[in-house]
Amino acid sequence: MKALMSAIWQYRYFILSSIKVDFRSRFVRSRLGGLWMIIHPLVQAAIFALVLGQLLSGRLPDMADNKLAYAIYLLAGTLAWNLFTEVITRCLTVFIDNGNLLKKLAFPKICLPLIVTGSAIVNNAFLFGAILTVCAVMGYVPGGRVFWIPILTIITLGLALGIGLILGTLNVFIRDIGQIVPIALQLSFWFTPIVYTPDIVPASLRSLIKFNPMYWIVGAYQSAILYGTDLEWGPLLCIFIISLLLLRVSMDLFSRARHEIVDVL
Repeated sequence: MKALMSAIWQYRYFILSSIKVDFRSRFVRSRLGGLWMIIHPLVQAAIFALVLGQLLSGRLPDMADNKLAYAIYLLAGTLAWNLFTEVITRCLTVFIDNGNLLKKLAFPKICLPLIVTGSAIVNNAFLFGAILTVCAVMGYVPGGRVFWIPILTIITLGLALGIGLILGTLNVFIRDIGQIVPIALQLSFWFTPIVYTPDIVPASLRSLIKFNPMYWIVGAYQSAILYGTDLEWGPLLCIFIISLLLLRVSMDLFSRARHEIVDVL
């Protein structure tokens, strides 16, 4: 563990420069460049808002008279969910995608998931800025609790990176995981109150979806950006502790498997 942390610190400039290269290479031949990473989630949220807006806007607490509330509700949930899924999906294949690089260059393999995580942070920051801009254009200004978003981002990153590194390591040896995870994420999306409000879920299922950690994280984003209410710190603290445990397990798993990864690839 100490060796890995030391390697991360020693290669910190390599990680930072690689994040810049990764960001640029994804949009090198695109006229709109990095705007696409903002356009995609905004368009998705707009589609849901058009399809479900009239149906669900009146069910938002204290927001029944605000026609824009549901759109903001969607954007807040999208901000959390996109960060979570991007880290997991990119960590899932990060070693496989960079197999040739791992064979040719000598550098700590742990740098790769950190690079994709750093890239996801940049993407999420731009999306957050776009959401605030959209809110301003619609005439809505989030309250002071929006400043909790960086803390929520850290909790989301910890959870996603812990899960992603475990899955990414296992996926090198068991490729079925790479097929199962996208399906699991799609199911998780619909078990998370992003496009619907929790009160429309039957009471028998409502207690079940609360075991989904993204239920609480997405709800916290929505509280911070839309409702301006106090966050439920109890569940968030539990998720943070779970995230730390997952990170520890993922680092131990990676430490044991890192020497075999290149051989398998």
